[in-house]
Amino acid sequence: MTGLLVPYYEHPAEQPAAWDLLVAAAPRLHAVVVNPASGPGTAADPAFAEVAERLRRAGVTVLGYVDTGYGRRPHGAVADEMLRHRDWYATDGVFLDQVSSGRDALAHYTRLTVAARVAGAATVVLNHGVPPDPGYARLAELLVTFEGPWEAYDPAAAAPAWTEAYPEDRFCHLVYAAPPHARAATGVHCTVPGTGAHPWGTLPHGVGGP
Repeated sequence: MTGLLVPYYEHPAEQPAAWDLLVAAAPRLHAVVVNPASGPGTAADPAFAEVAERLRRAGVTVLGYVDTGYGRRPHGAVADEMLRHRDWYATDGVFLDQVSSGRDALAHYTRLTVAARVAGAATVVLNHGVPPDPGYARLAELLVTFEGPWEAYDPAAAAPAWTEAYPEDRFCHLVYAAPPHARAATGVHCTVPGTGAHPWGTLPHGVGGP
């Protein structure tokens, strides 16, 4: 399945119209990442629970955001946040952010993905932001092999030779500061106009924009 993987990091109570546009775009979406508070937060947020339910009813896979700190966050802390996303927002899976790309961290991320499966995650996304060691491909449904600004986006570098052995929908490119009508060159993708420290507070091109 190809389409848009949307990490939209705005609160539904503050941007209700934007969330309405995302729900309406359901047929074009691969998944949406919900991120109440750089993770699930310390208590359930009814607004996020409601929008997650609307997305699921529209047939969209909902992923809970969890920061792994490039392997520095303890296993237990990450696993606890995965469970909170499941319990509070009934997420279908997890979007693990700031994931290490080196082979030396494979054992740590193997444990985390096993914990995600035990927690009921049907979909695991690993956001490396760069092409990782090929061993990560066996851990997750989707690897993010590029995250960065449009001016630095090199589709060939973001898709090294080893990725050719897999379907295109196993990889994702997340591109910000992108011009109108820009599109990343991979099966699953997201290009947004946002810049600065919070680019993922804007909707992707084609969803509420040019």
